Amino acid sequence: MDIRKIVAELSGERNRLDRAIAALASLSQPATRRGRPPKSKIVSPAPRKKRQTMSAAARKRISAAMKQRWSKWKGKSAPKAAKATPKKPNGRRSMSAAARKKLSELAKARWAERKKA
Repeated sequence: MDIRKIVAELSGERNRLDRAIAALASLSQPATRRGRPPKSKIVSPAPRKKRQTMSAAARKRISAAMKQRWSKWKGKSAPKAAKATPKKPNGRRSMSAAARKKLSELAKARWAERKKA
């Protein structure tokens, strides 16, 4: 027999054995996980922080800023910032000091009568 032929056959046999060993070794090892790693088992979970609440003024500021951004993005003119409107008069005139004093004395007199009765 030719030695080269024997060496070639032995190399082929060695390659087949290496592949078989690798396949058997991969079966004995756990499969590699894909995706999200499993949750770790912690004895006591860390305490959660209390969520902070936003004040009404802060919400209003953020809302106005977002409306400005959206209007720019949509190509519309930005809404004007609303100015603090002065308090509207409700149709009644304010009471004079003399009238207030007169009503106060009348109310005091009524309460004094009720206390007597």
